[in-house]
Formats: sequence, C-alpha cells, structure tokens
Amino acid sequence: MGARATATLLAGTILSGMGLSGAAIAQTAPAAAQEVAAPPVQETRTVKTLRVEGSQRIEPDTVLSYTRLRVGTEYTNEVVDQAIKDLLASELLADVQIEGVDTGNLVIRIRENPVINRVIFEGNKRLKQEKIDKEVKLRPRQIFTRTAVRADVARIIELYRRQGRFAANVEPKMVSLDQNRVDVVFEINEGPKSKVRQINIIGNEVFSDGKLRGEMATKQSRITSLFSSNTSYDQDRLAYDQQKLRQFYLTEGYADFRVISAVAELTPDKKDFIITYVVEEGPRYKFGPVTVDSAIRDFDDKKLAAAVPIKEGQWYNAKAVEDTVEQLSETAGIFGYAFADVRPDFQRDRENLTMTMNFRIAEANRTYIERIDITGNRQTQDKVIRREFRVAEGDAFNTFLVKRSQDRINSLGYFQDKFEIERKEGSAPDRIVLAANVEEKANGELTLSAGFSSLEQFILQASIRQRNFRGKGQTISASVDYSTYSKSVELGFTEPYLFDTNVALGGSVFRRDYNAFNYIGSDRRTTYGQVSTGFQLVAGVPLTEYWTLSGRYSLMQDDVTLDRSSFYTDMNGNGSFDANECDPVKAGRYYCEAVGKRITSLVGLSLIYDSLNSRLRPTRGQRLTLGTDFAGLGGDVKYARARIDADKYWSVGGGFIFSVSAEGGYIHSFEKAKSPGSDPVRITDRFYLGEPQFRGFDIRGVGPRVQRIAYTGDPTTGTQLLVTDREQIIDDAIGGKAYYLTKAELEIPLGAGAAEMGLRPSIFVMAGSLFSITRPAKTIEFTQARDTSGTLLYNTDGSPTLLPKDNLINDANGNALYVVSGSDTTNAGALTTCTVGFSATSGGPCIGTSINTRYNVPTAPFFERYVGDSARPRLSIGFGVNWNSPFGPLRIDIAKALLRAKGDDTKLVTFNVGTQF
Repeated sequence: MGARATATLLAGTILSGMGLSGAAIAQTAPAAAQEVAAPPVQETRTVKTLRVEGSQRIEPDTVLSYTRLRVGTEYTNEVVDQAIKDLLASELLADVQIEGVDTGNLVIRIRENPVINRVIFEGNKRLKQEKIDKEVKLRPRQIFTRTAVRADVARIIELYRRQGRFAANVEPKMVSLDQNRVDVVFEINEGPKSKVRQINIIGNEVFSDGKLRGEMATKQSRITSLFSSNTSYDQDRLAYDQQKLRQFYLTEGYADFRVISAVAELTPDKKDFIITYVVEEGPRYKFGPVTVDSAIRDFDDKKLAAAVPIKEGQWYNAKAVEDTVEQLSETAGIFGYAFADVRPDFQRDRENLTMTMNFRIAEANRTYIERIDITGNRQTQDKVIRREFRVAEGDAFNTFLVKRSQDRINSLGYFQDKFEIERKEGSAPDRIVLAANVEEKANGELTLSAGFSSLEQFILQASIRQRNFRGKGQTISASVDYSTYSKSVELGFTEPYLFDTNVALGGSVFRRDYNAFNYIGSDRRTTYGQVSTGFQLVAGVPLTEYWTLSGRYSLMQDDVTLDRSSFYTDMNGNGSFDANECDPVKAGRYYCEAVGKRITSLVGLSLIYDSLNSRLRPTRGQRLTLGTDFAGLGGDVKYARARIDADKYWSVGGGFIFSVSAEGGYIHSFEKAKSPGSDPVRITDRFYLGEPQFRGFDIRGVGPRVQRIAYTGDPTTGTQLLVTDREQIIDDAIGGKAYYLTKAELEIPLGAGAAEMGLRPSIFVMAGSLFSITRPAKTIEFTQARDTSGTLLYNTDGSPTLLPKDNLINDANGNALYVVSGSDTTNAGALTTCTVGFSATSGGPCIGTSINTRYNVPTAPFFERYVGDSARPRLSIGFGVNWNSPFGPLRIDIAKALLRAKGDDTKLVTFNVGTQF
C-alpha cells in the first residue's frame, strides 16, 4: 500500500510537471492504484525547413541564435515551447509564434519590440529632470521592453521616497509612432511629502516624551515647524534618532539603555507616518574611581588623573568620557606624541551602580614632522599657505600648533569652509605627514548692486575686489558707492607679507561725500555736507603668535558746507551769501563753526590680540584692539583719540554661538574753543552712536543733542504754548567726546531647510552711551515777558513766555534801513536810509516829512534745550536675522529700547538689502 501511494504521488508530480490539471490527476488516480501509468511518449520530428518572418531590424540568424532549432535536427513540442520562451526572454521581441510544427516546415513569426524615440517625464516639479535622468536606464534608440519600464518606474518612485514623498505614483504610457517607434511617457503624480504625524515612545519613565522628542532629529509635523525639513519621514534619520536617544541616555548616566524596537507605520492615505519607539532605560550609574595608566614615561599618572574633567561620584556621562579621551590625546600631542592611543576601560558594578574608569595610554614614540604636503592649490602659491603653518618640516609634532595653523589657513578665506589638516603616518613610526588638501574658492568679486536701506534709502554700489591677487595673497580693490546721503570712491591695495617678511603693508586713496541730516516732521533735512579727500597707509608687524602692532598715517582734506539757501541769511541784501553770513538762528552756532576747509594729518598705532578661529565667521576665540591716533603733524587739526574694541566667541554646543563685544573711545583736542559755549573738538571729529551700531536707536539717535521747540500763539495775549508734536521739533545730534557700547548675542541654529535658505537668526541685548561735550551756548537770548509789576510771565504749559527778538536790517553799505510811514502816500512801505522822508538811493538826499520806523525782521521766539549728555547706559533688547536671499544679503533687526535718555531717538525695525546682478 505504501508503494502504491508513493507511485501515485510520483505520477501526480510528473503529470503536474507536464502541465496537466488537477482534474486530470484525479481521473488517473484509480488506475494508478492498479499499476503505474507509463508517461506518454512525445512524437519526434525532424526540421525540414526553417525560416524567420517579420524581422525588420534583427537579422534572422540573430533570431535563430536564441533557439536550438536547426535544419536537420530533431524536435519535440517541448523543444518548440522552449524556443518560444528563449526568444521572448531575449527582450528583443514583443510576440513570437512558431507554425508548421506538424509538418517540419517551421516558420518563426516574430514582432519586434519597438525602438524608443523619446523618454518624457510629466508632472515632476519637485525633482529636476536631470536628477531623474541619472537614475532611469531607458534611453532613446534603445529597444523598448516592459521589464525595463517597470524597473524605471520603481527607480523613480524610490527617488521620491528618498525625498519623503511616499504617496508618489508613476504611470508609464507608450505612444506608438511610425517605423515601429514609441515615445515612453512617465506621468508622475508627486503627491505631498509624507510627514511624521506622531512619535510615540513606550517604556520611558525618567524622561518625558517631549524631552526625548527634542533630542531627535526627526520632528512631528506641527504649525510651529513650518520651516523645518525634519518633519518628513526618512529611513536613515530613523536610525540616526535611535543613536541620538542612546547618546542622550548615556550622557545622563543610563549605561544600560537600549532601543528595543523602532517601527514606522504609513497611514492608509500615505500622507503621514506614525513612529513608535520601545525603549528600556535601565538603572542610572555614577562614576567610580577614575585613574590614568600611561605607558609613556613623560607623563605622571596621578597628575593626569587629577586633571581629567570627570570625578568619582559624578553621574556617568559618555560624552565626558569622550572629551577626556580627546583631552588626553591633545595633551600627548602637545608633547609630540601624535599617535598616542588612549583607550578607556569600563568596569560596570551593577550592584552598586558605579562605573570605574581607567584610561590607558599606550606606549608611543615622540613624533616629528616628516613633511608638509599641500595639494589642490591651482592658483594660490604654495608659500601663501605654507607661511600660515606654525610648524615646519623636521619640528616635533604639536597638536596645538597644528590646530592654530588650521585656523590661520581658514581665516584667509581663500579655501573651502571647515578646512582641516590631515595627519598621516610617515615613513617611520616616529614620523608624521601633514596634508593640506585645499579646495580653492572664487576670490575675485565683481559686484554691481542696487537696494534700499532704512538708513540711506536708495543705494547703488559697484566694486571689484581680488582677495588673492595673482595667487600671492594680496588684496586689490576699487569701489564706488552712491546713495541719497553719501557718495564715495576708493582704491586700495594690501600686501600681507612684504618681501616675504612678516610685515604687512597696505594703502588706499579715497574721496567721500557725506551729508548729515535731521528730521522736521517726516521731511529729512540735510544739515551739513562733508567732503573728505585723502589717502591712508597702514603697516603691521606680528609681535607674537597672537599679538600684532599696526601703524597708520593718513592725510585728508575736509570741506564742510551748509546749504546756503536754508542756513544763510543775506544780511547785506547783496544776494552773495558770503561765508561769514551763516545764520546761527537757522543753522545753530555749532554748525556755523564747523563750516570751512581743513587738513588733517594723522598718525596712529594699534595693538591687536587675535585668537579667533576665523576672521570671516568666528565661532570661538577672542580679539582685542587698543588704538590711539594723534592729529597734528602738520595740518589744521590737533587732537588725540583713543579707542578699545573687544570681542569674544564661544561655541556652546548644538550649533549655538554666543558672543560678547565691547568698544569705547575718547577724543581730546589740543586746540582752544572758538567761542564761549563751544567745544574745541570739531563736530565732524566727534563720536556718534545709533543705527546701525546700536540696534533699537535711530541713526545718531543716542547722545548730546540740541532741540529747538517753536511756540504757537501770541505772547501778548497769553496764548503762547510750546509745540508738543515731536516731529515738529528741530533735533540736531552734535556728537560726543566719549562713548561706550556693549553687546551680548546668541546665534540660534535652525533646521537644514532654513540653513539651506541662508537664515541665521540671533537674539541680543545691547547697552551703551555717548557723552561728554561742552554745553553749547544758546543760539539767541530771548527776552522773557513781564507783567505790569515786573514779575516774569510763564505760559500755561510751564514754559517761559518769550518775546520776539528784534533783528534790525542794514543795506549793503551798512546804512540802517527804515520803512516809510503811511503819511507818504507815494512811497508808503518802501525801504529807505532816511529817518525822515524818502530817498531812492542809499545815503541820498531825503525828500518829504514822513517819520519813518527802523526796518525790523523780528526772530520768532523758540525754546532751546540741551539734552542727552549723560553717561547713564541706554539699553535695548531684540532679535534679528541674516538672510542670503535671492535678492542679495538681507539683515532685519527688531529691537526695543528699554532704557533711554531724554531726547534719544528710538527705532523698532531696521533693515538693509541689496540685489546683485
């Protein structure tokens, strides 16, 4: 019975392999119970003739080469079926039929696959066609096959999945053309990005879900994360987040933490993912005894152990362990052991929940620099890079000096960001090779820009600059700037290593045209214009690695002018507006004293300390500048000026950069004041403070100023009142001899999406002041009105009641002018030099009897006050953002002045933007 059953299964298997149905097997089963049925014998025939029909591009011999059919050979139905399969598997043919099987006269009828004419993509907006072309395999003039189309559909969908678009759908279509050609069209429905709707965490007891989500790179899709690219699902990021979770727990002392599972489920609509983590936190450990075991004889184990940052009893922190390993490696490197191997040994005590640490420093040879290789510098000369190295070939290796060399090369700004010096093993165990593989950036700049500034309104700029001229590290520049209130032309050249020595020499020639201004209402009024023409020479020499001494000399001519039609009075009536006719009532005594030409011959020195890791965008280090200038080696101006400027940067982790800065200055004149109530320091040489240095305040918005407030009403009727509208007050900033300004700022990192847009936001707080100037004398003294008893009168707003000031007018010859009285009906109201009668000429005979009155143009009374001269700090707080926009660099600041002095001008929003084209 067992033999029959086996035979039956065997027969069923054979019949199934021959393609018979299950029903056929069931019908033969009873017979199989009696005896095993012999397999049918296939009829064997001989190929008499063999030809191929339907071929257009493919040679018949090529078609036949894919089969075993040949004239004179025997064949069966199975051989014919296999031939059809082989031909279809070649992917050259769309259809195959073999006729004449019964007669031996075989005809292979084929229909060739079409040739691809074009491959077209439709609907792809988020992916550029070039990126898709690189992935798909179909190309024009290739043979069309459905298998290849299906494979390319899968490739395109995978591209979109890498972008987080899991709902993307690709529909391939074939458009038939003549000559057996087709266009292949991929109709793409990109769909939305698949966001992460929810992140669930199971098993966490110590830390909340929100805290753990904050440690992950992937973020939940919320309205607060519109600018983040991390809300889309990414399989690689899922694995990265598991590592981030482990790193977080290891820094908090949970050495046994593990992620049991991480599952991402796609919602039915394929729009969102729900991610679920199952974690096991485990117990929290503390550090046990911490020791150092060094095989390098130069090191004292106990001193090293005392210097490491981790101590027994502290909570275990894997990051602190990594930092300790790096610190010990850096220490070994400073002593010349470049390849010191530092390995931490962990001994976990699960009972007492302690982690004993022993840092083993393997024996190593003191290392020397075999050579310094510089590659990738196609334009920059080797010496430009090599002179920035603080170590030379043959020197003992020193980690600190190598890092300093790296920072100096980065500060040049000629090469790729985050350049690093690679360390390679040399020809012997005690030799090391330093490799500087640089990638040069474009250092030539040709810029034409236009823009709008809240400070200078419409701006045009044109400049050409080469920061690495002829590959020698020299800087050459030329610029032209034009705006509503300033114009300048400047040419400059700097040689950082004169004659290959450590002496830097530079110079510039310039012409600058600047207009100062104030506001009356919404109208911006130019107060004085200053045209400066001259040159400057600068030389610098390093004293140590970080200290530099810089000297400079400049010679320039300043021409200060006032608008004659606005600030001059034609006292003589000759229409000439001579220079001595500047009207203090209109311009202010301080502006009239500034008018004229003067030459300034100035020599200065600066002592500079600079340890910044980059001069372009520092993230750590500090810079201190102490500078003094003396004007008086010839020329018309004599003063001494001192300034200090300090900056410090910290990288506080997570991409945050914190910085503090402080600056201050004082100027002292060696000249005498021109008049009582004036300061010997000219108004054009004083310090000014406000926008853009002091955010939250308007341009020149901080410091001493003179305000003139007009009266309304009539003093004789008791209706006189001061103007209360701030916009109607004439407000002149007159600068100060001393100032200080401090700032604390935190630059905030954003997601990858915002970083790609060039967004760099920051928050800041600023404090400063401008002060110390001689109190200016009043422009004009008005008489205060008195009542019949002689008591001084005051207006209802508390201000003094002031009477107009007489202003008696003379003619061009200095003769007093009179107004002809109404008794002379012919010349009434005319001006004459006659006290009685009238004369048409100055000093001529007086005809008539009219008694004339003195010609008087009284000055309307105004109240003048001096405010803002206080060292008390002003304070502002705010936030801003730098954006490398498509329109050019843009900086926007929103700052609120919290502390201010009387008279200060504040400003909430400032911005600057320019367009390069």
